[in-house]
Amino acid sequence: MTPSPAIPSLASLPRHPYIDAAGQVAPTLQGCIGAYAIFDVAEVVRYIGYSRDMRLSLQQHLVRCPQECISYAALCIDRPDRPWLQAVQAQWIAEVGTTPVGNAQERSRWEQAIDVRPLMTPAEAAAVAHADPLQQPKLLKQIARRVEAEILAQLQGRSLREPLVFNPKLKESGRLDLK
Repeated sequence: MTPSPAIPSLASLPRHPYIDAAGQVAPTLQGCIGAYAIFDVAEVVRYIGYSRDMRLSLQQHLVRCPQECISYAALCIDRPDRPWLQAVQAQWIAEVGTTPVGNAQERSRWEQAIDVRPLMTPAEAAAVAHADPLQQPKLLKQIARRVEAEILAQLQGRSLREPLVFNPKLKESGRLDLK
């Protein structure tokens, strides 16, 4: 069994803009296994995670928390090694000195599909509340599409040019997540 490599400090890793000059999110990280940290506009660490496909994870975080995803640092590894990636995550959190909000009180917002129900307008909420059970999925899908359009418009305003495809099956349950 080979020993795990030394864990580099988060401060030693280069920062990358979340959306690059070509309007894409981390194209070089597609299929890359590793750990990453996400920074906001004030360069505060908002979330530290690890993934089997860092590009997809970074895209998911961007649609869930678009205002907080301004830059990132990433560390790629060759083979999946969950205990080592968990150690990286723990070391980086210790280095930051406090648990990022995305790893603590806002964890579900950073890690779970978007629930559109809290984002409903009063008219939408009333329509869903008074709809029969067969009509509710259609209404939730309409609301999910509205929220999706708002997210995509916001990201296009930040120069995102790559298409992001949401999972259509989740919309009828009032949730949004990338496919």
